[in-house]
Amino acid sequence: MNWSNKIKIQTILTLFLSSIIFGQDSNIAFPVEEIEKKLKHDEFEIFRFRDLRFEGDIGKRVILRYADKKDLQIKWRRALSGGHAFNNAPRFEIAAYELQKLFLDESDFVVPPTLARGYTLESYKSIEADADPTFKDPDIVLVMMQYWLNTVTVGGEVYNKEKFNTDPLYAKHFANTNIMTYIINHQDSNEGNLLTSTDEKNPRVFSVDNGVTFSSPKSNRGAKWKHIRVKRIPKKTVDRLRAITSDELHKKMGVVAQLELVNGEVQSVEPSANLNAKKGVRQKGGVIQLGLTTKEIRAVEKKIKYIVKQADKGKYELF
Repeated sequence: MNWSNKIKIQTILTLFLSSIIFGQDSNIAFPVEEIEKKLKHDEFEIFRFRDLRFEGDIGKRVILRYADKKDLQIKWRRALSGGHAFNNAPRFEIAAYELQKLFLDESDFVVPPTLARGYTLESYKSIEADADPTFKDPDIVLVMMQYWLNTVTVGGEVYNKEKFNTDPLYAKHFANTNIMTYIINHQDSNEGNLLTSTDEKNPRVFSVDNGVTFSSPKSNRGAKWKHIRVKRIPKKTVDRLRAITSDELHKKMGVVAQLELVNGEVQSVEPSANLNAKKGVRQKGGVIQLGLTTKEIRAVEKKIKYIVKQADKGKYELF
């Protein structure tokens, strides 16, 4: 076994054992609040920084080392100029993550922790020397970060109809994921976008690539996940969706991430008032906001109401 493979195995084992040591399930090693803090605010050392799919890929598979030894493996994708492009849309990725918080418990989350971190261009050059700024005046680089799942299947059909009909826990998780992909108008059927946990005792299903969603054009690989494919959905989820108000939806989804240049450093801060509800990416000097537009939020609201209405009409069996 060569040295690089040894490091890879040791890293995966360390991240897996963290889930046992720190009391989380096998899919996500730490509480999401802790992961969010570590990715948004804490200092880290980049231990490994590799192209995700092919040489030169803007997406990276990265291992971050922390002083507390709770290291994280993440997907890292630098945003292009303007902060939004087809299949490189941090605001859609983060919006999907934040939206689920309105109707799912943390143990049922279908999108792993996903957020934005910002750098001045000068400081980011030490990571990628040839990087261009995402925003200018001031020059800021925006990076989308997503927690990396290890204990999941890769490739193949995610929907196991027989298992859905016989395993209530798998049925709950798959149905919640399918509800989510419908609500966010998922437009990319690439088989690697939905992943199933290999933990038979906790068969969660995750949507991990949510950039081609909401108002995005669809990909050339089809868009089967924009439809609800199941006939049974959790009553608890329907009840939670029913309780979401229009005001709550607009407030939560209008600004899903905010970065500010403070004393020469780009910091993640709590969202302030929406700078422009008609735009998804907003800049005012050193303040950057990401969110859904009013039109996109209305489309989400319409889909939520449709699910509730169809459930009330008996189209779905509730369990």
